[in-house]
Amino acid sequence: MNHFEELRALDEQYGMQNYQRLPVAFVKGDGVQLWDTDGRRYLDFLSGISVVSLGHAHPEVAQSIADQAKLLCHISNLYYNDLAPRLAAQLDALIGGGGRTFFTNSGAEAVECAIKLARRYGQAHGGPECYEIISTYGSFHGRTLAALAATGQPQKHEAFQPLPRGFRYVEFGAIDALAAALDDRVAAVMVESIQGEGGVIPAPPGYLEAVRDLCTEREISMIVDEVQTGLGRTGDWFGFQAAGIRPDIVTLAKALGNGMPIGACWARDEVAAAFQFGDHGSTFGGQPLAVSAALAVLKIMHDLDVPTLAARSGLLLAEALAALPGVASVRGRGLLLAVELDPDIDAATVATKCLENGLIVNAVTKSALRLAPPLLVSEDECTEAVEILGESITTVRSLAESEISP
Repeated sequence: MNHFEELRALDEQYGMQNYQRLPVAFVKGDGVQLWDTDGRRYLDFLSGISVVSLGHAHPEVAQSIADQAKLLCHISNLYYNDLAPRLAAQLDALIGGGGRTFFTNSGAEAVECAIKLARRYGQAHGGPECYEIISTYGSFHGRTLAALAATGQPQKHEAFQPLPRGFRYVEFGAIDALAAALDDRVAAVMVESIQGEGGVIPAPPGYLEAVRDLCTEREISMIVDEVQTGLGRTGDWFGFQAAGIRPDIVTLAKALGNGMPIGACWARDEVAAAFQFGDHGSTFGGQPLAVSAALAVLKIMHDLDVPTLAARSGLLLAEALAALPGVASVRGRGLLLAVELDPDIDAATVATKCLENGLIVNAVTKSALRLAPPLLVSEDECTEAVEILGESITTVRSLAESEISP
């Protein structure tokens, strides 16, 4: 039994089988590159689903983690630590100032915090029945029960009914539908600047601005989920900034630790003040080891101006992808892109062929592939990835045509 087969056997025997994993195990990374148990090299154009935005094993982030591990990994939130307040101040400045941050371990936990905070604030100002959250169809906000209830994908709900009550959905981009849904029970509207898991669907022009106006008019909190889009990926520090708006609550995670588990929920001062002592907590949230990684990440991102890098590389990559035979269109912004394939090409089959050829992407819908490479990806790496994707599409289409030929 080789190394990979041993790992797969152990996983099948001892791991819960809720992931439909592809037949490869990665053991080493460097920048955009990964290597599997057989020493084979791959280009990672998924970044652990928008997580390793600075690339795998970034030396400065790794050094920060190593140094902190020798000093202090964890205390508890019964006490202060000398890192978390510094990170909170930096995030506040990036978002626009005038807010406060609660640290979590993941994006789903950041969304849980946002939901609880929005309800607390809504009930304090609108009465005990002001607790509902409106989100959009096609959205994705996490796998915990409340985050799942906020996710506008009913097919994901069925196995876990009854879900927490107080969640409703409207069509993404349909401002009239949202306006009609707002009543005295609504505490908050939760949206994404780009629906990542929903297919990399950018908010239509003017939509986020209109949501902001409605929420202001009705005195309802606007929550923007930036877990996948935040920290430079879209060409701005946060996706909502392209619309020139300011939310009341922002959730982020993924890229914040470049692989270390850390998330955050930011809220403007007035909303954040709705939380009282004991209302919410997290054993590991804001602990020194994870925060040390996040501080290193933000420093590097600032030094390199990663939003500008993402915008520039994203334009070049999108143009090259759009020119490939078999590609119907490319959508997204910055380095969060979806490649919509011609109707006769199955995206999952192409993603599998890409993996065989040394490129990591994923099928975000039946007809579209998602590409989200590290923000430091080079032009040569983009060129190589496009070539592999083009070859994979051609192979899949040829095989499909040969199967239907007489």
